[in-house]
Amino acid sequence: MFAPGLLKAKRILITGGGTGLGRGMAQRFLELGSEVYICGRREEVVRQTARELSSSGPIHDLRCDVRTLEEVEAMMDFIWDTGPLDILVNNAAGNFIARTEELSSGAWNAVIGIVLMGTLNCTTACGRRWLASKHPGTVLSISATYAPVGSAYVVPSAVSKAGVEALMRSLAVEWGDRGIRMNCLSPGPVPTQGAFSRVLPRPDLEAVALEQNPMRRFGTIEEVANLAAFLVSDGSAFVNGEVIRMDGGEFLQGAGEFTKLGRILKEQDWQAMKPKKPKG
Repeated sequence: MFAPGLLKAKRILITGGGTGLGRGMAQRFLELGSEVYICGRREEVVRQTARELSSSGPIHDLRCDVRTLEEVEAMMDFIWDTGPLDILVNNAAGNFIARTEELSSGAWNAVIGIVLMGTLNCTTACGRRWLASKHPGTVLSISATYAPVGSAYVVPSAVSKAGVEALMRSLAVEWGDRGIRMNCLSPGPVPTQGAFSRVLPRPDLEAVALEQNPMRRFGTIEEVANLAAFLVSDGSAFVNGEVIRMDGGEFLQGAGEFTKLGRILKEQDWQAMKPKKPKG
């Protein structure tokens, strides 16, 4: 199904590519013949990932805070110096469990800045360059299953992911006739280092999450990476403006992935999960 050269000669940028889903997609894309750029805010993380994956193919690491348009534009200029990108994967994200009334403006801005504005910055930076040169392009944005319906206790993320889906659908129509297509991939719960513990901070909550999934299991990074590889490949060239959900049927069993936490968590749990104040 996945021929070794499926992504041969494709130049791909993955935001948030140093860990979790981003790292998994980078590895899969390299195995399928692409040249990969990964970026992230923590230079040492993306650099270490690039070193570890270098045996699989050409990979480059770049430090970039996608919340800042100037940094995004500088990164795109650097990449375009050696040739245009073919594919952008908007994967950079931030999320945490919290009661909405306790969120500071900094907490809201942290999530919206990374998820929504970061996606907007990278997508428009690539889009303008593709349109100016009449170069075809593909954008895949990682969304969330609760984006279309919302979810309690992850409201900044729900708001941001809904905006990402609206952006992808809108630009799929606006830019589709000029060779640029947009899609979203919405994974259900997938254990990843760091991110998973922030949204399921107690071990017993994993059992709750498993219970509400018809398949009684979590997804894997490999499964998400395989679907992403198909969606960015020429094999899906007529898929445009879609949100592809991959969650084992969890969404169909009950919308609002984190809404049940209001009946489960105790006051001490909420206190322990309060987001830390941003530095600076």
